[in-house]
Amino acid sequence: MTNPYKIEGPALISFSGGRTSAYMLYQILQVHGGKLPDDVVVSFANTGKEREETLRFVHECGSRWGVRIRWVEWRPDRKESKYAAFEEVGFNSASRKGEPFKALIDIKKRMPNTFQRWCTTFLKIYAKDALMRQELGLEPGQYLEVIGLRDDEGLRILNGFARAETDKRKVRYPLANAKVKKPDVMRFWLGENTDPKNLTHPLPQGFDLGLASWEGNCDFCFQKGKGIRKRLIRDNPQTPVWWHQREVDHDGWFDSRDRVAQLVEQVRANPTFFDEEADDMDADVECGSYCAGEAA
Repeated sequence: MTNPYKIEGPALISFSGGRTSAYMLYQILQVHGGKLPDDVVVSFANTGKEREETLRFVHECGSRWGVRIRWVEWRPDRKESKYAAFEEVGFNSASRKGEPFKALIDIKKRMPNTFQRWCTTFLKIYAKDALMRQELGLEPGQYLEVIGLRDDEGLRILNGFARAETDKRKVRYPLANAKVKKPDVMRFWLGENTDPKNLTHPLPQGFDLGLASWEGNCDFCFQKGKGIRKRLIRDNPQTPVWWHQREVDHDGWFDSRDRVAQLVEQVRANPTFFDEEADDMDADVECGSYCAGEAA
């Protein structure tokens, strides 16, 4: 049986910045003796709204494992198409104030929302497409896209295959093929620890993302449950400011059920009450390729 982590190029390994895709990258590197083929590219797309912990984690994975992770940010291509441009950045130069995301929203003059989730398509998928076009001269469908979805994410895998077929892309899910589930990933990173923010035992890999699974990589993604977003507001009142300003700028909303200002007011009135949506707390949102509430 072929090892699911054996990747033949040309291929793009999509690294979302979460524990699951990092685990996948580690396993792929092990199978390849620590060095990937020249036509296998690892890429992380930064929207400018990734948490600082995520940026640090991506940087540390690359440094500790000796693998080149290409950091890309979407840019509008003024010459041809707004879909095609990107800028390569790094840990120090990466946007941290939502600049790529704001630029896209300003061009479209509206926000993505639960019905039109084009932020991942532009800011992550198109940016990585542009990287592969520049590096290998290949278009989507001419190379394999390696995506970190686990065996316990069956519906998302099926949706991913369906979308890939529609878009004429080639995708593979090594973790699903290896029957890896969320507890396997968490044990790899946390070992005997149960709270990543309150470590009581040594970390098996010597480092970790440092976020609770429900916090996710994007600091206030509208795909997160209402209860999660209210908790994020309570824990860090500055978190919703950028998102609120975008709703004001374009007189719109990310979530039709509650504008950001309404969530802030609900938290102000009841700072410890996260209502019926609080059962979403365990859902970990890792924004990656083929977004549908991507899980970490």
